[in-house]
Amino acid sequence: MAHAGQVLSNAVSGETIEFVQTAADTDGELLAIDLTLTPEGHVPGTHVHPEQEERFEVRSGTMKFKVGFRTIVAGPGETVVVPAGKRHRFSNAGDKDAHVRVEVRPALRMEELFETTVALADEGRVMNSGMPKPLELALFVREYKREVRAPFPPSWVVRATTAPLAALARRLGRDERYRQTAAVGGVPAVATA
Repeated sequence: MAHAGQVLSNAVSGETIEFVQTAADTDGELLAIDLTLTPEGHVPGTHVHPEQEERFEVRSGTMKFKVGFRTIVAGPGETVVVPAGKRHRFSNAGDKDAHVRVEVRPALRMEELFETTVALADEGRVMNSGMPKPLELALFVREYKREVRAPFPPSWVVRATTAPLAALARRLGRDERYRQTAAVGGVPAVATA
């Protein structure tokens, strides 16, 4: 279970996440993290949080956000809010680390999602962009469907087209981390490669 002060580092995407307030701390209302992005740091891809608002307060450095069709460059003291259901992506827009306080409301299972993305990167199960490889992605989008989805095509199309990959991934035991998560009450297990 995630806890305040826990730090996750994703060398592939250049993200370092420190949990400030967890779902347990806020009765599920909020997840607050301090995000550090290296100069090349970025979220792995454009995405949507179907049920969650995401608020980014830039503490230092410069961030570039693509929210819908708008591009926003934000610096220290500026806040960018992404409403639930709005497609977005972000990256460091400068040549120094960017430090951002991120608040996600409600928390849902974002802590697990972050832990899983870091574990997948550590295991070499992601592409150069940081996006999970196809077999992993097929399981990931099913497990975290309330937290994240692709901006297009519609989620039912993604589920239908990735169903064969998800079935193959389960046959290969790639879903072990998710089965273990369910068995221990929502705490993600870190599977070995």
